[in-house]
Amino acid sequence: MAHVELSLSEVFAPAAGTPTEPGYDNVGRWSATVFSADEPCLLIDAETRVVAVSSAGCELLRLGAPEDLVGLPLLDGGLRLVDFTANRGELAEPEIDKIPPLLALSSGRLARGLLRIEATTEGASDATVDAISTPVLADGGVAGSLTFFSEV
Repeated sequence: MAHVELSLSEVFAPAAGTPTEPGYDNVGRWSATVFSADEPCLLIDAETRVVAVSSAGCELLRLGAPEDLVGLPLLDGGLRLVDFTANRGELAEPEIDKIPPLLALSSGRLARGLLRIEATTEGASDATVDAISTPVLADGGVAGSLTFFSEV
């Protein structure tokens, strides 16, 4: 399993009293970062709608183009998760609630886990990815979650 370290040495932090653009909150700043990232990553809002996804994230998760996913609910946007059994069954509701992007939303804490992504093309094998999610905060509450992925 890969070890991932994130460096936050140059985090954007406006000076005290500096006004921010209207509608450009913490989620907006992360959105711009995710869209331009080379790493596979995903940002969802508190209602689980896709706010941004990197091209590498779309490729790894077997999704369409990033711009086609914005505004769609995460699990209605083409993400096909299956369990780790030999039958490759669809995940049940209790398991779906525990996937890292959703768990970070509901718990307000870091979440990590493995996901099995169903192959969408004939003859291709399923992908297993390690997902690390963190809640994204705005106005003192959880406004979304940011997830980084790595193929296992």
